[in-house]
Amino acid sequence: MTILVTGADGYIGWPTALRIAERTDDRVVAVDNFARREWVSEIGSTSAIPIREMEERLGAAKAKLDVYNLSFVEGDLTDKDFVDELLSVHEPDTVVHTAAQPSAPYSQINGERANYTQHNNLQATRNLLWGLEEHDLTDSHFIETTTTGVYGAPEFPIPEGGATMENQGERDDVPFPAMAGSWYHLTKSHDAANMRLAHQQFDIPISDVRTAIAYGTETAETRGDDYHLKTRFDFDYYFGTVAHRFCAQAIAGYPVTVYGKGEQRKPFVSLEDAVEGLARLALTDPDERPDDYTVYNQVTRAISIVEIAETISDVASEFGYDVAVEHFENPRDEDETHKMEIENDRYMDLVGEQAQSFEEGVRDIFETLTQYEETITAYEDRFLPGVLEDRIEEEQADADEVAAELD
Repeated sequence: MTILVTGADGYIGWPTALRIAERTDDRVVAVDNFARREWVSEIGSTSAIPIREMEERLGAAKAKLDVYNLSFVEGDLTDKDFVDELLSVHEPDTVVHTAAQPSAPYSQINGERANYTQHNNLQATRNLLWGLEEHDLTDSHFIETTTTGVYGAPEFPIPEGGATMENQGERDDVPFPAMAGSWYHLTKSHDAANMRLAHQQFDIPISDVRTAIAYGTETAETRGDDYHLKTRFDFDYYFGTVAHRFCAQAIAGYPVTVYGKGEQRKPFVSLEDAVEGLARLALTDPDERPDDYTVYNQVTRAISIVEIAETISDVASEFGYDVAVEHFENPRDEDETHKMEIENDRYMDLVGEQAQSFEEGVRDIFETLTQYEETITAYEDRFLPGVLEDRIEEEQADADEVAAELD
């Protein structure tokens, strides 16, 4: 048996590959092209936690976790020739697809990055799905991390996957309409439609894992080493999630800033819980896994922005940081009191129970980031979108000037 994990250099992909490899004797093949490192560097930021080269990470997995069945292949999933070779050589029984450009703000910078995000994410998924069909691997379980962002923020409770539509007295179950709010989130809406079609046409068993906003720095595996096994931690405006940015602001001595009332709720899941869900799906016996297209809302609870800020402020005080929570006029057009409700019964049946609370995850973050306070403060301007946008516009203008001179 072989399990393929794409995006294995990423925040969720790396600890997922470790957990799967530690729990099975099957071959686990990790795949990445290290693009995430380039994207973050491009916008002038860095991972707060130093990320080692893959060879060092694999060596630490052997030494610290006794994992000898994890290997790595470098390559670009948007290259169909690479995907064809990858699938023909390794013939995976399971594909855990976590590779993507995951930042909504990055996809919104300009048309170039919107195009890149859509091409990168959609092409990679299509190549894998068609590759499974063309290499006679349609019994392989295809698991993809999409996002709860495909649902948008409707006023009604969000179902776990589809919806029921009624018209002229007739009813039918239909895919949930794409209500994504960014060019990135829309890629996952398109992926969901493509995966559904691939199941219909190719009969591939597919698990669409709609992952919520993930938080935390540790899993059971990454705790085993302070140097090589850690996963990345982004805290800038473009790639840092709201909880991670707030924690970094606190470390750098800034108040935690809440736009407006901040009572709107967002879906969250800890890194530990996200990894556990993916690992359980990947290691499910083929005779017991769903054979259809199945959606899992990988979320443990919805949390308001103001609760996030207040929890971070409280935990920060345990580490000697005096962090204020400040409210500012909201520049966004959004409902500041939206009480998001989202069904997650299928996902909770999969994992059994929540492994880590939000407060525990925040405590992990502070325990980790206090070791890298100098990195946070050195890049503190990365919290501010205006600084980054001005710099990117200047770089684009310089590039256009050079191109004009060459013409």
